[in-house]
Amino acid sequence: MANYRAGRIKQEILREVNDILNKNVKDPRVQDVTLTDAEVTGDLQIATLYYSTLSDLASERQKVQQGLEKATGIVRKELGSRLSVYRTPEIIFKRDESIDYGNRIEELIRKMKEEELD
Repeated sequence: MANYRAGRIKQEILREVNDILNKNVKDPRVQDVTLTDAEVTGDLQIATLYYSTLSDLASERQKVQQGLEKATGIVRKELGSRLSVYRTPEIIFKRDESIDYGNRIEELIRKMKEEELD
C-alpha cells in the first residue's frame, strides 16, 4: 500500500512543481525547463525531479541547474502548502540524461543507414 501512495504522491509532486515553476518562479534561467520524471523515496522524505532543457550548451545547462537550485526553497515552501502530507519532501533537481542518450542512439542508427547506402 505504501508503494501505491508513493506513486500517487510522485504524480502530484510532478504536477504541482511544474505548475510552481511556470507560475511562481520568475527566474529566467528556469523558464524553458520541462520536468520529465520524479522519484520519491519510500518514506516520502526526498523527491528527485528529473528535468530536460532544449539547449545543448554546457554553460546553459549549468545556468539552468543553478537557477533550479536557487528556486528549491520557493518550490518546497509552495509545495508544502499544496500537498497534504505530514512533512514536505526535500527537493533535488537532476538533469534527465535519457533524452541525450536517445538522440545519440538515433544519430548512430542514421550513420549506419548512410554507410549501408554507400
